[in-house]
Amino acid sequence: MKDRLLHTPEGVRDIYNSECAIKLMLQNKLHHVLEHYGYRDIQTPTFEFFEVFSQERGTVPSKDIYKFFDRDGNTLVLRPDITPSIARCVAKYFKDEILPIRLCYIGNTFINNSSYQGKLKEVTQLGAELINDDSVEADAEMLALTIECLLHSGLKEFQVEVGDADFFRALIDEAGIFNEDEASDLRQLIEKKNVFGVEETVSKKDMADELKNIFLSFSELFGGLDILIHAKSLTTNKRAISAIERLEKLYAILTEYGYEKYISFDLGMLSQYNYYTGIIFKAYTYGTGEAIATGGRYDNLVGQFGKDAPAIGLAIVIDQLILALSRQKLLKDPDASDTLILYSKDCRQQAVELAKHFRSKDMNIILQASNNKNDLNDYIAYAKRINAGGILMIENKEEIKVINASDGDIKSVVLADLLQ
Repeated sequence: MKDRLLHTPEGVRDIYNSECAIKLMLQNKLHHVLEHYGYRDIQTPTFEFFEVFSQERGTVPSKDIYKFFDRDGNTLVLRPDITPSIARCVAKYFKDEILPIRLCYIGNTFINNSSYQGKLKEVTQLGAELINDDSVEADAEMLALTIECLLHSGLKEFQVEVGDADFFRALIDEAGIFNEDEASDLRQLIEKKNVFGVEETVSKKDMADELKNIFLSFSELFGGLDILIHAKSLTTNKRAISAIERLEKLYAILTEYGYEKYISFDLGMLSQYNYYTGIIFKAYTYGTGEAIATGGRYDNLVGQFGKDAPAIGLAIVIDQLILALSRQKLLKDPDASDTLILYSKDCRQQAVELAKHFRSKDMNIILQASNNKNDLNDYIAYAKRINAGGILMIENKEEIKVINASDGDIKSVVLADLLQ
């Protein structure tokens, strides 16, 4: 039992030492990008009422949500998705705001999925939400923000695949013969590129050949700008055509940002989240089969909490991004920014004074009394393990040894000189 307690449950893990430092450094770097675009932080609870994430919201299936009860018998859940939480907050705290609201967050989400290939059940997401703006310019801003975050992370090669949930919905509504469950099943088959499953489903339905051909063609509707032209030629449905034309306008704006080379289109990309109403997107790169960023437009979700407001958002999965950066050998070790002050106990007062002096200069100082059990080589090895760049060794009240932890080089300086 004692050995078991040393391990974490399936799907979660400890992050420590340099990996934790790298993760925090990456989060801070990407957060600065969001700040530069005018997004301001919001924090929502790690657990909320189950109804915030219920099936009506179109979020994660109930079977994949961690549920528990409070002392009053209310069903609570660990948040599987942060967007519904922010939609709730906007409806509560920004009910009367009619101009754009820009919010960002960093937080963990929890999904009790079937474990395979080490897939995590707890991940860290960094995201942004733009509320009260239904324009294609808002769509473009969210995609540009996603691309800029990925570039600032150090990635050089990636693609953001863009689709439109309303293109599929327009065709489903035109068919008029699918109930909600059947439409959901068909969406999943298309998302998984299961051509045979789509063909089997469609063949059982009495619909126009034009519609059948489009549903069967979804798996092929991916590529560059030319695929949008082709998609428009497949239908006369005005709503579906309007969705495609919005993607064309979106692409034109992204060329103004200079980010068009990172964009491709996939009309068969249909998210598991039913709350998406317009563009949806996922970013992929080498080294991981999972999306490193996802997002889309959800114009009806905030309204479910009492405020009619269009919205679009993004979420970058920090854990997947780090995995991709690591496998592409693009992760940089954190700088050795700490200094170890090592002192004999009769020099404690001088060591404390020196530590206070350097900390006031915004330096990271580790204060450590030496002992007879460890020699200098032990402390140099220790400094390397804790990522300290150097050691200041105080053995008497006038002189200090300055030791470079990386190469062991030693020089002596006068203590008074360092305190100036």
